[in-house]
Amino acid sequence: MPKLLTTAYFPPISYFAAMAQEMGGMVIRPREGRRDGAAPQLRPSVVYMEACENFQKQSYRNRCRFYGADGVQALQVPIVHEGGTHKQPVSEIKIDWSKPWLLQHKRAIVSAYHTSAYFEYYQDELFSILDSHHDRLFDLNMDLIRFFIRKTGIAVDLRTTSEYSRDGIVTATDGTHIECEDLREVIHPKRPDTILEDLNLKKPYFQVFTRKHGFQPNLSIMDLLFNEGPESILYLKRL
Repeated sequence: MPKLLTTAYFPPISYFAAMAQEMGGMVIRPREGRRDGAAPQLRPSVVYMEACENFQKQSYRNRCRFYGADGVQALQVPIVHEGGTHKQPVSEIKIDWSKPWLLQHKRAIVSAYHTSAYFEYYQDELFSILDSHHDRLFDLNMDLIRFFIRKTGIAVDLRTTSEYSRDGIVTATDGTHIECEDLREVIHPKRPDTILEDLNLKKPYFQVFTRKHGFQPNLSIMDLLFNEGPESILYLKRL
């Protein structure tokens, strides 16, 4: 069943684990440069990103949790409050560039992960997305989500909704109605979800500050990617 998710800034690991579980089978496609033989590839998940809901405060839509020297910390993207954000579609929410949040976020990320095994490998491309100075939060989040989809290696057919659905049924571009697994209110910083447990994927991996503070589960996907690199997909999906 397709998934329906809210937008999120540096989303948690469970967000990507949910994305990765749509299709467990393999599709066979011709191996590039060869006439005989074929290379198996993951069948892509279908994931709809909620673009028409009203913005909600204190959610992953503009914040994330990461592992720093002082333990679990949070980053938040400031937004422009125009006529009450609770009445604005999330896709129209603008980033407040009058505040020096970007420099603060980059410094915090570097401080937390510069000694991790794969941070330097991904840093330039990731920071180039942040440096693009997106006008809207939704566009920034989508570019970050696409980045992490590519780098973790999960196969996702990512789409956006064209109208708000109260019941998790979205309307496709051809007018058909598609029932989705509605995770919009499941993944929330104030309500720990059980996605990793339900998928039997909850397990420790190496973290920079484990000896100091112990293993911290379900942080931002950047924590997994910077520490595990190409092996991240083995944490997100049983292949």
